[in-house]
This record gives sequence, structure tokens and C-alpha cells, in this order.
Amino acid sequence: MTDLRRRAARVLELESAAILALVPRLDESFDAAVALLERCRGRVIVTGMGKSGIIARKIAATLASTGTPAHFLHPAEGVHGDLGMVARGDVVVVLSNSGETDEILAIVPLLKRLAVPMVLLTGHLTSVLARQCDVVIDVSVREEACPVSLAPTSSTTAALAMGDALAMALLDLRGLRPEDFAALHPRGALGWRASVRVADLMRGGDAMPVVSDAALLKDVIAEMTQKSLGMTTVVDAAGRLVGVITDGDLRRLHLRAGSIGEFSARDFMTGHPKLIEKDALAATALDLMERSGPITSLVIVDEALRPVGVIHLHDILRAKIDI
Repeated sequence: MTDLRRRAARVLELESAAILALVPRLDESFDAAVALLERCRGRVIVTGMGKSGIIARKIAATLASTGTPAHFLHPAEGVHGDLGMVARGDVVVVLSNSGETDEILAIVPLLKRLAVPMVLLTGHLTSVLARQCDVVIDVSVREEACPVSLAPTSSTTAALAMGDALAMALLDLRGLRPEDFAALHPRGALGWRASVRVADLMRGGDAMPVVSDAALLKDVIAEMTQKSLGMTTVVDAAGRLVGVITDGDLRRLHLRAGSIGEFSARDFMTGHPKLIEKDALAATALDLMERSGPITSLVIVDEALRPVGVIHLHDILRAKIDI
């Protein structure tokens, strides 16, 4: 291993050790912090200076994306008007490894005037900020990964990991579902999967293949050819779904004895086809197709069991939906 790789390995070892060292410190202070954040009826304001500020921004973004409304407050800008984003009912999460950050100490009296609870993530439990905050979480590290102990490395990694731990604990308490997460990420892959529904992709109206159960083979083939889905729904005289006919049914029909041209749809259709609701997720439809064997279409019916649409595997895949 080269010297550069040894140094990189040492960095990763120190930073991973810093995270693992946090595990035994998950005590009553962590519980109290989660309780404060969970009861917050306003916004969670996350603040920090310098590298801690960058970590604070990320923690605020993680909280916001997992169901906890949060904002980042730059402490130096706080005394120049940005403190106006803080209101009664908020909770402030402070990141300061030293616990002595001047810019944060400058806004503490103003936060106390608003009676805003403060949670501190710090490496020094006896610091000035530690004495000022309501809940203090120990994120101290044995050693920075920086070889000259100047750049915050292990300490910022530990603070980031603890911020993630708080956010995930809150996510669990709030019972955030994938569709809730997706609603906050409408342009992401998960958001797309959890927002596209069967109704958005199904073929309805004149695009839906349908024949009567009395239709002859030539009429069935004509409908399937015109609609290009490799299948057609079959309805009775009242318009209710009684089956489907697929390309596979046509192939099997040719193996039967007799004049196949005289068969009607009811003679070679597949009864009890797989159905799905129009409000179901397209990803759910794809999962049902895969679990049900080699089927490529699902039928959507109304309350009277009349077919109103068909969703095809290719439509789902073209929409870039997966499971």
C-alpha cells in the first residue's frame, strides 16, 4: 500500500471509529432531544458556524426531507436580521464542537428571550454553550483525521452522523411512509414511483380493447391487432367483464380440434383475469404482474364490473417505473 493510501485508510478508520464511539452515548440526552424535536409545533432551526455550519445545513435538509420542517440559520447573519426566522414554538439545534463559538454565543440571549429550547451537539460538555442549552449531546472525538489536527474531520463526521440519528428517530416516531417521503421528493426516482398511478397510464375509452363474449375469432383478432396490446377484454351482454383473451389463448386455440373459425370469444377466453384499481400505484401493478406469472396486462373495472381500462407492462416500463 502506498503512503497516500495508508493516509486515506487512516482517515477512514478514524472517522468510522468516531461514529462507532457515539453508540454507547445514546442516553437520556438523546431521548430528550428527540422528544423536544417531536413535540416542536414550529420549525427546527439548525445553526452552526464554518464547517459545522455546512453540517448543520445538511442536517436541516435531512430533517426537512423526512417530515420534520427545518431551516438552517447562519449565526453571523442571525444578528443582522436572519434571527427573524426564529419564533416561539421553534426548537434550535446548535452545532459547535468547541462550545465556544462567538457568533452562536451572540444570538443565545435573543433565543432565550423567545423561550426557544436549544439542543447542542458538541465535543465539550463543560463549555459556555453547554451550560446555556437545554439538552446537550456528546459528539466528542478522540482524534481528528487531519494529520495536523487543524481541519475538522472526525468531529464533523460525528456531528453529521448524530444528526442523521436524530432525523431517523423522528422519522420512525412519525411513521413516515414511502409515499410521504415521495411527496417531499416529487422529482426523485422514489417520488416518481410513488406518484404515478394506474389511472395515469391505463388505456381507456377507444384505446381499450374489448369484444363481446359472442364475438367470432376473426373479430377478436381484428380488435387485438388494432389496439396492439396483445390482448383484449371480453364482456357479456350487460358490458360486464367475463374474461380476457391473450396471444397465448390464440396459440392454444390453434391446437384444438374442429374449425376454430366457428369459436366465439367465450369458448377460448381466460376467465377471472387479474384486476387492479385505477388509484393503485403503477409500481403496485408491475409487482402484481411479476408475482402472477407471465402476464403483461391488468384490467381496471368500475363498480358494476364493466372494464374501464387496461394497463400494459410496456406502458409502465416506458414511464420508468420499477419495483
